Amino acid sequence: MTEQVPQAPHASRGAAEQAVLRTALRDGLVLVAGLAVLGSLVGLLVSGLPGLWGGLIGAALAAFFCATTVWSMLYTVGKGATVMGAVVMGSWLAKMVVLIVVLVVLTQFDFYDRVVLFVVLLIGAVGSALLDYRAVKNGRITYVEPDTRS
Repeated sequence: MTEQVPQAPHASRGAAEQAVLRTALRDGLVLVAGLAVLGSLVGLLVSGLPGLWGGLIGAALAAFFCATTVWSMLYTVGKGATVMGAVVMGSWLAKMVVLIVVLVVLTQFDFYDRVVLFVVLLIGAVGSALLDYRAVKNGRITYVEPDTRS
């Protein structure tokens, strides 16, 4: 016969993981909102209307990247490692395809400042990674579950 595994520890662990990921998502979206405002304002001051558009496009791409990563992890909480790996890798590949398509389409136009777009996107990517790290570091997730059968 197969052994019955209690479900209670996994339920609380899933809730803790979801709380960490929701914190990362919230902080990432606050970062992107700040980037959209500050990046657009600085872009406008540096290079006029093209800088404004560069800041907005960079912030939109950063938001897409940040939200997609956290969403893929939230979606796979409680699922097996194979499912998580497949979803995370699939979302990463999809992000790369979207980035390439957007950049190829944008190269045909000159209404935006490429430097402002790059700087805002870079700050968004690095800032998002740091905020994700902070959310995980401050999260209260146990690594070892005590054996309750003793």
